[in-house]
Amino acid sequence: PMAESSLNSSVDQTYAEIVVVRHGETSWNAERKIQGHIDVELNDAGRQQAVRVAERLSKEPKISYVYSSDLKRAFETAQIIAARCGNLEVLTDPHLRERHLGDMQGLVYQEASKIRPIAYKAFLSNRTDVDIPGGGESLDKLYDRCTSALQRIGDKHKGERVVVVTHGGVIRSMYERARPKARNVDKILNTSVNVFRLFDGDKWRIQVWGDVTHLDQTGFLKSGFGGDRTSG
Repeated sequence: PMAESSLNSSVDQTYAEIVVVRHGETSWNAERKIQGHIDVELNDAGRQQAVRVAERLSKEPKISYVYSSDLKRAFETAQIIAARCGNLEVLTDPHLRERHLGDMQGLVYQEASKIRPIAYKAFLSNRTDVDIPGGGESLDKLYDRCTSALQRIGDKHKGERVVVVTHGGVIRSMYERARPKARNVDKILNTSVNVFRLFDGDKWRIQVWGDVTHLDQTGFLKSGFGGDRTSG
């Protein structure tokens, strides 16, 4: 049928269209606790957000593949999306994990400066090459890790629309890769939709940024904790 072919041709062969989605809310997001690599699952609000974004994506042009960070909060969100978009399998990639936040992980954000002052100072540093004590990553390491992961996915899926479910800090790095001269990004909310087009020659373009219209009716537009510099 006509409709089917016009949907499939929504993506030009010269680029991959990658729908980057932040995971749904977790109880730690709601409590303003720093997750990093700690494997916290979605809470009920987060699951409902995931259903909303999945419904939305199922009505948009066809998704070929769903990739996800291997941390539960992203993987659960991705599974809900994959089920709605044609019972797709979720392909996990640890390179899509949140930034490792070292000694900050597990702390309530407000208390971090008192409990781990050195890690907190490193975390707030404007320098991108500062590692966070306790095995944490610098912003440069995060950037290299997650932008090369997205580039690999883009190279593999020219002419297709794929979903990548990941984390606030990761999406921020991807934004910087696409718009290096832009000012700092606002909060990246849970289940926000961010559409990137990756062209030949490493060119990245943002088509849609920070779209949470699927959450309008829900009262789920929570603080977006973890979607700003606090990561997680």
